[in-house]
Parts: sequence; C-alpha cells; structure tokens
Amino acid sequence: MKKTIKIVVLLLVVSIAYIGFTYYPKLDIITGYASKNEASVIFLAHRTQNSAEVQDNNFSPINLAKETVNQNEKSVSATVFGIKKRTAVYREGLGTVLMIDGVKDSLKYDIPHRDFKRINLPYPYGDLSQKDTVFTNVNYNELQKAVENAFDKGENYQKKTRAVLVVYNDHIIAEKYAEGFDKNTKILGWSMTKSITSAVLGILEKQGKVSINQSNLFPEWKNDERSKITLNDLLHMNSGLEWDEDYNNISDVTRMLFLDKDMSKTQLNKPLVGKPNNSWNYSSGTTNLLSGFIRNQFKTHQEYLDFWYSALIDKIGMHSMMIETDLSGNYVGSSYGWATPRDWAKFGLLYLHNGNWNGEQILNKSWVTYSATPTNGSNGEYGAHFWLNAGGRYPDVPKDLFSCNGYQGQHVFIIPSKNMVIVRMGLTEEPDFDFNAFLKGVLASIQ
Repeated sequence: MKKTIKIVVLLLVVSIAYIGFTYYPKLDIITGYASKNEASVIFLAHRTQNSAEVQDNNFSPINLAKETVNQNEKSVSATVFGIKKRTAVYREGLGTVLMIDGVKDSLKYDIPHRDFKRINLPYPYGDLSQKDTVFTNVNYNELQKAVENAFDKGENYQKKTRAVLVVYNDHIIAEKYAEGFDKNTKILGWSMTKSITSAVLGILEKQGKVSINQSNLFPEWKNDERSKITLNDLLHMNSGLEWDEDYNNISDVTRMLFLDKDMSKTQLNKPLVGKPNNSWNYSSGTTNLLSGFIRNQFKTHQEYLDFWYSALIDKIGMHSMMIETDLSGNYVGSSYGWATPRDWAKFGLLYLHNGNWNGEQILNKSWVTYSATPTNGSNGEYGAHFWLNAGGRYPDVPKDLFSCNGYQGQHVFIIPSKNMVIVRMGLTEEPDFDFNAFLKGVLASIQ
C-alpha cells in the first residue's frame, strides 16, 4: 500500500514538473486568455460561467486555467495551479480589459457615445420584423438541409457551429442557432473585426481625410525606410514589417493581445524586414497599428471612440456591436468585435450593396472594389482586410465571394453574383468544418 502511494505521489510530482516545464513560459498567455475571454462571455455576451468554461475555454492549454468570477466587480481572475494570476475587468461601454502587472489602471476613461434610436423599418434597415416573403426560386427544403448539416447532431460535437444566417435579396431566408444561442446573442467575431477597421478607414477616405497612397504615416518612421510604407500597404498586410502571427506559441500576436498595454504600438516599433507591397504577411499587429493611425486623425480620444459608432456601426443599426479596447483605451481592431449574427450580416450587406445603406452612401463604391481586389503575394486570397475567393479557395463557390474571417471559424461571406450574405459562427475551422461543402449546399438551393 505504501509503495503504491509513493508511486502515485511520484507520478503526480513528475506530471506537475512536466506541465510546469512545458507551460510555465506560456502561463501569462493561458491565464490572460482564460480570464479575458470568460469575462467578455459573462458580462458582455451575458452567457453563463459554465457555458464559457465548458465551451469557449475548454481546449488545450487554456483548460488548464481555473477561473474565479466576481460579479460585484464584474471581473474574472484565472490561475494555473494557483500561480500566474491574471484578472480581466469589464468596463461598461468599452468591454473587457485585461489587467497587466505593473501597469496602473486609470479609473477615469472615455466611453463612446452611442445612438440606439429605433428605426421603424423592417430588417435589415430597421428594427421591425422583416416582411414575410417567399422566393419562388429558393428550394427551402434543400436550404434547410444545408443549414441543418452545418450543426452537430446527437452526441457528435465536432462542427461546433453556433449560428448560421442566410440573407438573400435583403431577406433572411434561413436562420438557426445552437442550444444556448439565439438572435440576440452577441458572438465574438475575432479577426472579422479587422474588416470593421478597414471600413472605418474607408469612411475617412470618403470624407477626404486619408488617402490609401499616403506615406509618412507615423512620426516614429520619418527618419528610416518605414516612412515609405503607405496606408495601402498596411491595409493589404503588405508592409514588409516584421511580425509573427503564431497563436500556438509565445509570439508577437500573443504578447500583444495578452501582455501589452497599448496594442496600437506593438508593430509600430517593428523593423522593416521585407519590401513594402511585395511582402504579404498576415498581421494582427498591423490592424491595431491602423487603429492607432485612426486615433491620430482626431484631436481628442472621445472623437476617436465616437466615430467608429456614429459613422459606421450605429449608422447601419449594428446596435448590438461592441468593439473592446485595450488598457490604453484604443480599439482592439484586430480581434475584439462582438455582435449578434444579424448585425454581422448587416455589415456584409453594406459591402454587398457597394457601400450603400438604404440610399445613403456610407463608403465609396470604389472602396468596396478595392477591398475585394487581391493584393500582391496573396495568391488571390486577400484584399484590403478582407479574404477573397479569387484564387479558388472554395472551388465550388463563385470567385467573386469575399469575406470577413475570424479565429475558430467566424465568417461573413459576401457573394455579389448571388445577391447573398451568409454568416457562420462557431468554434471550429477546416478540416473540422467543411466550408466549401457548406457554401455549396446553401448556394445549390437557389435556382
């Protein structure tokens, strides 16, 4: 008996030592992700702690974390084996911010002004229910099968789809949610937020305040080759700046999201390692750098915060959306946009209609064309902060498809030739979810 106990204890010690050796350098990232994600799920999306831990944080190595929720302070703390504690705090109007050791948190911060005025028009242009419409060229049985097939059945939990929404001719023709989700549930778009950031720049371009060809973007770059980088290069992820977008290890992107106070400066200080407009490299740091660039276009921080909502988000009735800020109060334009699937679809419709929203031109038509035009070196897969099908990534889908894409399979697919927007949100990407087959099935139902 004693021998057995000794063996068990030894194995336990060895296991803890192995885990500590393997994961200790990553513990700040693990506990940062766990606390930040769970706090947003609970206090922003208004879901339960159990659903956050069973679904959103239940993957390796994030599931090593133990979370503690403080409802009064609207905070979540996480540790691994009782060490490396990180705390995330929810700020009304700004979302959840991750606290950083040694950085003093200011209790005074600007909050964006919002316009939640109801509009007495049917969806998507207002807050009323859409008009009942039956399209004779839609095979609704086949459409329903395609949508149903996007979700798990029975005990199978592989596809992990949370929402599917199909909008055709400005009408929702199919809509389905997983258990625990509905049309009012805000879902994190992750990198779909990058496309929102691009749209904000498109509005500034329409107002004549910025030009895609302008260079000398930051005073920190004025005395070196980075001064030649254009806004076009940044929008195309083609700046030539050093960046490592690796979510499985400690990298530029994980340090930025979970260790930096001001995420708009992370790539600002990176050296030039490639040639602008000839060095395509996907970078969340670039998008947050653009968020900083947008901030520089306004005299006050309040104006910067308000503009994203007044000029775009609330303008098109995406009232559920919230873009979270970092500890410095700058929008994390790379990753932290939350909205209902119906509101994400509205953003897709804005681009489907060439920047026009119910008669008002929010973006120049040329900006939408620019967004969906491939950049050098991307093999037809990337435009100006939008993903493209020009290179045939989805072989059974029209090549004019372009989309907002996010981590774990968040997508707003825009298909101009079919006058359609398709939203899919979940927790899986390829190969666990076959997007080509899903899109093919939906499109096949339209004659």
